[in-house]
Amino acid sequence: MLYQENKILPPVFLYGQSTRHAGIRLDGTFSISGMVFRPGALRSVFGLNAGELTDGCLDARELQPALAGWLEDIGDSPAPGEAHLPGLSAFISGQVERNRRQEDALMEAALVKIQESQGGLSLRDLRDELRVTERSFERRFKQYTGISPKLFTRITQFQGTLQQLRGGQFDKLSDLAYSNDYADQSHFIRTFREFAGCSPLRFQDAGPVTDNPTAILSL
Repeated sequence: MLYQENKILPPVFLYGQSTRHAGIRLDGTFSISGMVFRPGALRSVFGLNAGELTDGCLDARELQPALAGWLEDIGDSPAPGEAHLPGLSAFISGQVERNRRQEDALMEAALVKIQESQGGLSLRDLRDELRVTERSFERRFKQYTGISPKLFTRITQFQGTLQQLRGGQFDKLSDLAYSNDYADQSHFIRTFREFAGCSPLRFQDAGPVTDNPTAILSL
């Protein structure tokens, strides 16, 4: 059983964009396999309004009933895991073909630019470059990713510091703060607590979340 905040999650689920930390608990021996999607995948792969799944998940069987049979096969297997990923891959490929027309090329371009800058890009300059009004940009971006451009930029900035923290690419916390355009160390720590649920040093001391995982589940 996989629980999030004491709620049992379905055996195969599609998770939306996260804007805050969440507690995940597993009971007993487990094996988890997953796919990591780009931020616009809820729309371009699954044909969903991304805002409907922000900080939440959907039972994947609601998207494709055929997944129920695939789940039964996994349940009967003595060692579920990588051997069943081709079935999941086939399902995703079918979704891509069905929903390819819903990809928003302008929002994909915006996502790439924000991520390449690690959240350091001015949204006003980005709107001017893409020739889109502020109101239209906000609406389309939220439909495509599930969150506002400003929040996505903050999360991207946080993820940049997270990668540096995991890799030990710093001498002191202020280095992480200033290299990622935070006003100061205190601002960086507050933001880190908001998204990770703990301080940067506590996160670093905790070590890896799992040992030898088949795949990291981060949709």
